[in-house]
Amino acid sequence: MASGGLTCVKYITFFCNLLFALTGLLILMVGAMVQLNYAHYSNFVSDHIWTAPIILMVVGAAVAFICFLGCCGALKENSCMILSFAILAVIIFLLEIGLGIAGYIKHSGLPQLMETQFNTTMKHYKERDDYRDAWTLLQTELDCCGTNGPNDWDTIFPNKTLPPACCQIINLSEAKECTTLHAVQQGCLQKLLHILDSKTLILAGVVLAVAGIQLLTILFACCLYRSFRRSYDHV
Repeated sequence: MASGGLTCVKYITFFCNLLFALTGLLILMVGAMVQLNYAHYSNFVSDHIWTAPIILMVVGAAVAFICFLGCCGALKENSCMILSFAILAVIIFLLEIGLGIAGYIKHSGLPQLMETQFNTTMKHYKERDDYRDAWTLLQTELDCCGTNGPNDWDTIFPNKTLPPACCQIINLSEAKECTTLHAVQQGCLQKLLHILDSKTLILAGVVLAVAGIQLLTILFACCLYRSFRRSYDHV
């Protein structure tokens, strides 16, 4: 029979595991929301950066799954399951820390990577339908034109016309086509960077909160494992 202190640690560990599972679901939901809401901008962001939402979903699912070991181990007083949970939780925790560090390092070079993608997709605007559709959607949704402004389209449209998406409203008495005179003057690069930066801050806050809960759960799991081992040794 477990002592009062052991019982207390056991149920604290169980409830921490529930919180741990919720953090896993939260990570999964955040990754899914980013993927669903911003996947259509993937042409303008480097592929290895855009895999971050997918990694978040995988990590979230893994966290939710291993919490089953922790909950069962705590309730059944199974030291083997608790130890397995603690080891897997530490691996997940270190993986999240590594992803956070990698994300911070990659984020510093994000403007240059995105500018390269912008220039590449613009260069092949007339050749590839997916790039053309991506630019149309980007310029329409963000109310912007070109990478840094409408003049970026000069090499693609030598006759000074612009993609229709650059002109939200055209005064037909002045022109029948979208031109620099009627186009939105702000470029799309800075607008998209601003959106990604704001979402990065939210993700960073979520990850810090999740890491704190996970670390607390790991500590309680280790305490519970030691308590189980001591109780078995005294039997």
